[in-house]
Amino acid sequence: MKYTVWCVSIILMLSLNYLETKIPPPILTAIFAILMWLASSFSNNALLGNELRVAMSVICFVVGFSIAALGIVGFIRAKTTINPLEPKETTSLVSSGIYMYTRNPMYLGLFLGLVGWGVYLSSIYALALPFLFILTINRLQIIPEERALESIFRSKYIEYKSRVRRWI
Repeated sequence: MKYTVWCVSIILMLSLNYLETKIPPPILTAIFAILMWLASSFSNNALLGNELRVAMSVICFVVGFSIAALGIVGFIRAKTTINPLEPKETTSLVSSGIYMYTRNPMYLGLFLGLVGWGVYLSSIYALALPFLFILTINRLQIIPEERALESIFRSKYIEYKSRVRRWI
């Protein structure tokens, strides 16, 4: 039994290593949104009244979109890549604007969009999945990006990491 668990662990670890920066975050978000929709069919969908549910989901979407858009604008102003699949192509360390408050505003925006979707679906099961999204995006995207940024910007990035949180 221990051998089986060990083998499965190694296969999973190698798979995760292979998948680093291979799945575009918007695609990963769409996968989670579909999983949330499927998960919502397993609950009674009566967490909130209709008006409150819609209002809260719209607020989550708008705030999430705004935070992500500010992140994109920061990258465009710095004339650096916004391609998450090639973090080694980064030419500037962006630490102003929204990046003074979060190191990952685009991923935070995607997370808030998923929370909004979960609120709209009004399903406790669906609302659990955005937190699994955080774990997934941390492992497949953020950690590899941080390794790349640390190799490019060295002490400047380490100092930035010590000053600004990964999420909020």
